[in-house]
Amino acid sequence: MKILAVGRNYSEHAKELNNPVPTEPVVFLKPDTALLREGKPFYHPDYSADIHYEVELVLKIKKEGKHIAEKFALNYIESIGIGLDFTARDLQEKCKQKGLPWEIAKAFDHSAPIGKFILINEFKDLKNISFSLQKNNTLVQKGNSADMIFSFEQIISYLSTRFTLKKGDLIFTGTPAGVGKINIGDKFEAFIGSQSLLSLEVK
Repeated sequence: MKILAVGRNYSEHAKELNNPVPTEPVVFLKPDTALLREGKPFYHPDYSADIHYEVELVLKIKKEGKHIAEKFALNYIESIGIGLDFTARDLQEKCKQKGLPWEIAKAFDHSAPIGKFILINEFKDLKNISFSLQKNNTLVQKGNSADMIFSFEQIISYLSTRFTLKKGDLIFTGTPAGVGKINIGDKFEAFIGSQSLLSLEVK
């Protein structure tokens, strides 16, 4: 099982971090040790003073595939859930300045909390999935799959030309604008539509 993630997949988020809007998916990976299951707290590590929350729709892959054509890509999705891509922004900036990989800022332990998943056939329109994140009961992020630069089909097709997708793999599909710093004591709740699928406390 592996976690693949797409960065800068919402133009407003790219702009808020002063990054160029990409012309092809920006991809990074997280190990399985980055997973944090629903309901478990996130313990703020001492090696970063500026960890940001990023809420994302997460695709769960249901079967093995490679070189998948876009027209067949949706056949590889089992379910869709919600997750947080925790990013050590201070470490990421240092890496970017030196032209180094981001993994130290993106792939640390428990940097990928995930919530419950919804079977794909329960969605009426995959191009119109609204999702949101509340921090301490205040809305901080909201997005819709319609606003993605690269669609689910494009993401799966692109990734499958570089990596063999396997059953159980997770794909984080990018975050909308509104990312911000987490602090000890914060409580987060993430939604698809009006359905709460993930809750998490920072300790």
